[in-house]
Amino acid sequence: MSPAGRKQPVDLDDNDNPEWTAADFARAVGPEGLSAAELAAFPNTQVNRGGRPRKDRPKAGVSLRLDPEVLDHLRGSGSGWQTRVNDALAGLIKSGKL
Repeated sequence: MSPAGRKQPVDLDDNDNPEWTAADFARAVGPEGLSAAELAAFPNTQVNRGGRPRKDRPKAGVSLRLDPEVLDHLRGSGSGWQTRVNDALAGLIKSGKL
């Protein structure tokens, strides 16, 4: 510690990794700008296009009123409960029970 109990400032300059300039940013290319061969060299690289995947028949958002006990039970089954409810209802419809 230096006099008066203050820490000396840390030198953050890194000559092996200099700060980017405006020209560096202008030349930068993300994974979406790489060729298939270049992407193959980095198999864990994913291009994030944002949003949900497109579907031929997208699901419709609905508002549904349920008894509190039913909702507590469904939510208590963990993440993905809405998909499981959809699948259960689709199964009942397919079997002719609903």
